[in-house]
Amino acid sequence: MTVRSYKGITPVFGKECYVDESAVVVGDITCGDDVSFWPLTAARGDVNKITIGDRTNVQDGTVLHVTRISKKYPNGFPLIIGNDVTIGHKCMLHGCILGDRILVGMGAIIMDGAEVGDDIIIGAGSLVPPNKKLEPGHLYVGNPCQKKRALTDEEIHFLAQSSLNYVALKDDYIAESQG
Repeated sequence: MTVRSYKGITPVFGKECYVDESAVVVGDITCGDDVSFWPLTAARGDVNKITIGDRTNVQDGTVLHVTRISKKYPNGFPLIIGNDVTIGHKCMLHGCILGDRILVGMGAIIMDGAEVGDDIIIGAGSLVPPNKKLEPGHLYVGNPCQKKRALTDEEIHFLAQSSLNYVALKDDYIAESQG
């Protein structure tokens, strides 16, 4: 695994986190418990901070980044990700805020200033434009994404279960590496 400091700031991990040996995690990044970074992910907290909640998984090929502080944006755009978030393969999350129990479908892009509420599914390949706010409890799809419909109770239950599935998988990877 590649976990590196940047300007003297080193990523901080909660209990039982997993970082694949091909992932890169750099700088001002704080992770909760049971967070997992899968192969070829890149998380760069170099010009602002990244905060990731418990049981969140960042799947293969995903890029996490931030926007620097400037006159126009005095706080820049940090990346804040809640608990129980499943970020699918090859996603791009840049300077946005995600709530809890979210599924970000494969190849989705979420841009600066976007705010994603709790209990949301973002369809594969969707684009969440800058500063867009997504209402909790819905499915969003498209480019740019549009609210399609309310989530069913079964889908909302799946969001928490998806993160637990990845906790179990990362536990298997950790156990095997200690083998």
